[in-house]
Amino acid sequence: MGNFFSRKNELPEVLAALSKVELFSELTNRELKILEPIIHERLFVPDEIVFEEEQEGLGMYLVLEGKIQIVRTKGKKLEEIATLEPGNYFGELALLDGAPRSATAIALESSRLAGFFRPEFFEIMETHGRLGAKISLSLARLTGRRFRNALADKLNCTSL
Repeated sequence: MGNFFSRKNELPEVLAALSKVELFSELTNRELKILEPIIHERLFVPDEIVFEEEQEGLGMYLVLEGKIQIVRTKGKKLEEIATLEPGNYFGELALLDGAPRSATAIALESSRLAGFFRPEFFEIMETHGRLGAKISLSLARLTGRRFRNALADKLNCTSL
């Protein structure tokens, strides 16, 4: 009987991974379960493009398995920005603005990603306003911190 009650609060693998991502870390298990129907898993083969630079941004991704390389075109060359591993996420600004992607994401090896997309996020905001507000506020905080850190790096100072 005790196991029945403890399992009731356990999260499926994708939601457990999502709960460890800073953007979603303040959500309760109940709130995470509301997101479950809008999380899409997809497998990528090596060298498959997840999205391309200048493509409309539709959503964010969480790396569940594998490695994803983020590259940007600089002149006629590709410049590596990052290599992402399980637990890393990318493309989160697309949840807010749908602006063209500033980089290309490519699977370096067989990879499994969880996707979270803007149209469904807006639906969550309409049907579960408090949850949508929590995610939006977390996204704003994260974006602000990344912006300050990038600016501090550019100005060679420790903080702004």
